[in-house]
Order: sequence, then C-alpha cells, then structure tokens
Amino acid sequence: MPKVSKRLDFFTESIIRKMTRISNQYGAINLSQGYPDFDPPKELLKELKKVAKEGPHQYEITWGSEEFRKALAKKQSKFMGIDIDPYTDIVVSCGSTEAMMVAMMTACEPGDKVIVFSPFYENYVADVVLSGAEPIYVPLNPPNFNFDKDELTRAFEQKPKAIIICNPSNPTGKVFTKEELQFIADLAEKHDTFVITDEVYEHIVMKPNKHVYFASLKGMFERTISCSSLSKTYAITGWRLGYIIGPSYIIDKARTVHDFLTVGAASPLQKAAIPGLEMPDKYYEDLQELYTKKRDLFIKGLDEAGLKFITPQGAYYVLVDISEFTGGKIADVEFCEWMIKEVGVAAVPGSSFFKEPVNHLIRLHFAKKTETLKDAVDRLKTLRDKWNKNNIDISTK
Repeated sequence: MPKVSKRLDFFTESIIRKMTRISNQYGAINLSQGYPDFDPPKELLKELKKVAKEGPHQYEITWGSEEFRKALAKKQSKFMGIDIDPYTDIVVSCGSTEAMMVAMMTACEPGDKVIVFSPFYENYVADVVLSGAEPIYVPLNPPNFNFDKDELTRAFEQKPKAIIICNPSNPTGKVFTKEELQFIADLAEKHDTFVITDEVYEHIVMKPNKHVYFASLKGMFERTISCSSLSKTYAITGWRLGYIIGPSYIIDKARTVHDFLTVGAASPLQKAAIPGLEMPDKYYEDLQELYTKKRDLFIKGLDEAGLKFITPQGAYYVLVDISEFTGGKIADVEFCEWMIKEVGVAAVPGSSFFKEPVNHLIRLHFAKKTETLKDAVDRLKTLRDKWNKNNIDISTK
C-alpha cells in the first residue's frame, strides 16, 4: 500500500484537543482549550437570530462579504493606526488557524526557513512543516520571556523567509514591547524577511502593558501579514471568523490560497458578526477590565493554593510550575491526565509548546465565568493533598 506523507511524522494530534477529550470524559473543568463558557455580546446574538430567518445562506465573495470587510477595515484602521482598504487589504478566513496557514503558504516556498519563538502555539510548527519550510527556533527566556538579541540576530543571518510573532503570546501571556518589536523590524528589513503576526488577543492586554501592532511600525506594513480573529474578542470561538490584513500585493495572492483551501468563511456568520465590529470603544475598555479581574481572581487562587506561576501580561493563559510535584521524573502529560481524573481540572502540558526539553510547566486559562473559576480554584487547592494522599512516589518513576 502507498505510504502517507512523511511530513505527518513531524507532529501528532493536538495535545490541547486531547486534554479536552479527557476532560469531557471525566467531567473536569476544562481550563485546557481556550474558549469561554459565557455568551457572546447580546448584539451579536440578536443579529444571529435575525440572519437565521433572513439570510444570507449561500456563498459570499470568497475573500469575505463587502459589508463585513468594510466594518472590519473601519475598526482595524482605528486600532492599528493604518488606513486599511477593505477592497485590497483584507481576506476573511475560517478562523485565525486558516489565516496563519494561508499566510505561511503565501509567504514561503518549500525549503525556506521560518523563525519561530519557543514557546509557541502548537499550530505554528505544523504550519511551517506543512508548507514545506524549516523552522528556526529562538527561545523566549522566562520569567519575562524576552529574547536574546544576539541569538535572534544569528537566526536572521540564516536568511529566513519569515518570522512568526504571537502578540500577546499564547502560551506565555507575554506582551512584546515596542522596543522589542522595533529590534525585530530592523532585522526583518535588513534581511528582507516577511513578518507573520498572530494578534488574536490584541484586545486582551492588562495595564500598564500596551499592544503594538507590528504593521504600525514605520515601513513595516509592506512586509507584514497580520492575522487575527473575532473568536477571543467577542467570545465566538465556534464561529470561525478570522482574517488577514496586509498590502495588496500579498493579499492578492493570499486570496487565491484561501479560495482553494476553504472557498470562504460562513456568510451568515459574517453578517451576524458585524455588530461586534461596530462596538464603541467602551466595549474594548470593558473587555480589558473583565479579563484583568478574571486574571487577578485566578492567580490569587493559585497563590492561595501554594502554586508557583508566571503572571501574564496579556491573553488569558497562566503557566504553572509543577516541578515540586513531578521532580522532573514524571512527564507533564502524565501529570495533566492525573489532575483531570483526580482533581477535576484540565490543563495543557507545557512540553507541547516548547522546542526545548521543558517538562515542568502546565498551561491553564481563565476565560471562564467567575463561578467556574472559583470552582476550579477550590479544586486546585486540593491538588497537593490529593497528590500526597495517593502516595505518588516520584522517585520510582
């Protein structure tokens, strides 16, 4: 029988989705896969109900409905500080997952090199490999997850075709400073490199940190492929509405890739999401306040539980140090599976985000109702006692 592609040997099933499945099996609180357990804004639900009756229900223009693109261009022009043309600078995708894949296939040829910061969201390396490119890993160093300038410079000297930047970062919660981004911009210009950004958490940034759109830096719009999504901002992860913004010479090719990958995003959901794009500034201010409160509530609970963690600057993830339990002798995957079954809380093993042999971190998220977070914290407060009660002897592992 013929053999499947060797590219697929490079990675396995998503560990995040695996943890969700195990969480569902045992009825745990799912703090692994990053989606809310609360409703989207009422304006979107009202429009969705109307669209269900009135349509549209057929194909839209493959790169996004005109009405949606106009609303998106108006919103992003304001926040990014760039004059975005809805007719030439946007392609609407099936979530940011497709947006990133389209960006990679648009920018790269087989054999090209792509810089990926480690830790990274698991899809990035898959995108690089499926595009036939080769990743160059540059570590982000805890606890602040800063990069070493000399190391990044050496990576650029390998003449990469692109660099991927997740800002704010999943899984670390890091918000890149303007100075850090400018350093990357100078290298990208010097070595003629594309910059592919994942900015899905652009509106979830805790003060005093500020999100800087890479494309807004002087001279960078022409080489930046900005990917994002409505999923996190409006709590509609299941609607799968993402987009790419960039100069017309990139978007023209990206539209072709997108067309042959998925044809187009769901037309009724594009229509229903427009009220979200037209929200006043106060919505985003309230969103920042909401997630700041959720973060503070959650990390206070982690602190009361005696757990070590890294406070995020943005996004809605927290990395928790489990080395006191595992001693480096029990895999983080095994620990997460035990925690689901015995503690009732699902996390993601940190090793799935790192190129380096990191086995002492797990990722939890706090995009949940207050009562859900309080319940999760109460369960996590029993973690140490349950671990000890089960007489888990790490010295024999």
